[in-house]
Amino acid sequence: MRILLAAIYPYVFLLLYLVIPFDDYVRALPNILLLILGIAFPFVVEKSQLQKLKSPPVILLFIMGLYLLLNAFFSGRIVDDLDVISKVLTVLGLAILYIPINDMQKIKNAIIFSALAAIFFSVYNFVVIAHETGGFALGDSPQVVDSLLIDRIYLGLLCVFSILISTTSIEKKYHPLNNYYLGNIAINVVFILLIASKIALFALLGLLLLRQFYGSRKPWKFIVIGITGLMLVGLFYVLKNKEFINSKNVPAVVSGFVTNSRTYEIRATAWNCMDEIAKKTNPGLTGIGFENTEKELLDCYATSIQNPESQAHFLEQEYNSHNQFLDFYLSAGIISVILFIVFMVGSLMIVYKDYFATAMLALLVYYSLVENVFHRQMGAYYVGVIVIVLLLAATAKHEKTETNTDEFFKNDKKPN
Repeated sequence: MRILLAAIYPYVFLLLYLVIPFDDYVRALPNILLLILGIAFPFVVEKSQLQKLKSPPVILLFIMGLYLLLNAFFSGRIVDDLDVISKVLTVLGLAILYIPINDMQKIKNAIIFSALAAIFFSVYNFVVIAHETGGFALGDSPQVVDSLLIDRIYLGLLCVFSILISTTSIEKKYHPLNNYYLGNIAINVVFILLIASKIALFALLGLLLLRQFYGSRKPWKFIVIGITGLMLVGLFYVLKNKEFINSKNVPAVVSGFVTNSRTYEIRATAWNCMDEIAKKTNPGLTGIGFENTEKELLDCYATSIQNPESQAHFLEQEYNSHNQFLDFYLSAGIISVILFIVFMVGSLMIVYKDYFATAMLALLVYYSLVENVFHRQMGAYYVGVIVIVLLLAATAKHEKTETNTDEFFKNDKKPN
């Protein structure tokens, strides 16, 4: 029985990450797969593998989750706030459930295939909608929004994951899979441009910049750093400068593409409201609760947004704070923010020599600045991938240190 469970366990985990983008169509399946993993875990995990739980990323995340749980309980908000706290615990649970699996490549492949499936599904929907409406519009048009399999921010994140996995999987020498990875990178980059996901585009440029600090130091890397830096500054300028976009010198296709892709007004409004709520409520050490924060945001939208159409849109969509740090501060107090930052900094101190792990951590920081990653089950699943990578990198470093220590003592015992 144990041998059979151990054989199918990795494929259940793989299937989980394959079906995540199709959550709206197979809503119960991810929960069923998690239940199967939870039941099988005690039978497939080995005692030696439990040592991985001692890695700093897991310990720090456990402390943060425990604090959120105890804070909500003693503040009398456990029922109201459990929905968000459960997402944090889901991330921790995914990291623990992954412990019996020794092959990360299966999960990497699952993410690549799930990204491709989501892209082809979205493109198919777009073609069908374009055929039915007789129109063709990109950017933030209703045509694109309706055709996407999942929310653009998470679809963009999935594509960035796929690109990062592909770039780090390419062999320096010729390998048959290199062409596959290059093709996958091209498909994902083109798709990100087509859906005008500026958040994903900024993430890719940031990862390109980060990559130059790894490997051998060569002169051309400084050129790439300079060009990438200029591209980031230029992209930020274009997105923020309305006069430039409306200039007659800018092609209509470009101006329309950028204008339709700008959503920073939503975040600016949400962040201003969060600032007003913080001044009014003084969240202090324990915060006002995740559900209360959402209610306060809706009240702020109703009173601060003057345009009736925009106000109705914000209230209908029930936009959250779009910043996980701000959300933790208002909802669970300054201690939760400190613990979240300690988790990130502590993990970085362990994995900073590993580009892939550091890049995944950088994505967590970046997306936490523009999205409440723990407000969606999908967000929890993808943060779970990041924590798994951090866990593996920390474990590999620990095992390498132990090996070097053993070799040192063996050599020390040899007679001179």
